[in-house]
Amino acid sequence: MKKSIVTLLASSMLAIGGIAVTSQINGTQPQTVQAATVLSAGNVATTGDTDTFTYYAPTLAPNYKQTLSANTRWKITATTKDANGNVWYQLGTNCWAKASDMMTDSEYSALVKAQQAADAAAAAQQQAAQNQANNSASQNSTVQNVINLAKQQIGKPYVWGGKGPSSFDCSGLMYYVFANAAGKNIGGWTVPQESAGTQVSVNNLQAGDLIFWGSRGSTYHVGLYIGNNQYIHAPQPGQSVTIASISSYFRPSFGVRVL
Repeated sequence: MKKSIVTLLASSMLAIGGIAVTSQINGTQPQTVQAATVLSAGNVATTGDTDTFTYYAPTLAPNYKQTLSANTRWKITATTKDANGNVWYQLGTNCWAKASDMMTDSEYSALVKAQQAADAAAAAQQQAAQNQANNSASQNSTVQNVINLAKQQIGKPYVWGGKGPSSFDCSGLMYYVFANAAGKNIGGWTVPQESAGTQVSVNNLQAGDLIFWGSRGSTYHVGLYIGNNQYIHAPQPGQSVTIASISSYFRPSFGVRVL
């Protein structure tokens, strides 16, 4: 019969501090089998999560005696093996159960410890997943804050060297939105901003990434990718902060993931 660790754990307190008693019929004379409250390991067997059949003799030949209730503990008075090598426990007088249908206290304790370790590992894994989800949610919120602040600058004029709040150049706009929306100092011009995070390809951009034009170490323009093939930037003198789309004739060279 199946031995369920989970069920046993859920009912591990059953009959531990009390007496489990059943009346067994041997001919016309009732016999009693009971679980002692204090016994050394190996002297007590616990049934599985289903009722356990017992027999008048240690054999599966037709000699059914009675059924023990699930999740109860019974004193082992003797052990033996049948002709097939199966171990049997004697419980009381002339009442035998297959050892494979039960567990000794030591076996039960080992299973409890194994289940507790598995539960602890599962709980730790679940907590790690929750922490990751929380971190991801926080990161997504920060990215959105950066994008929202960048959008609020749309229409403000390009001024070389401008870092806000009334005017910007391309790197000044990026400096301003990351400093004020994410609390990150990414540097005040394009080259140090290249090292503000992890470089990514243009094909793997995510909203919130910086995008650069030019070779690394000598980039000449930067913008903020906002998703859907669009970015916000301060283009050039005479123009204002605006949203543009990535195109083949003005395609960025690489991206940098800051958040």
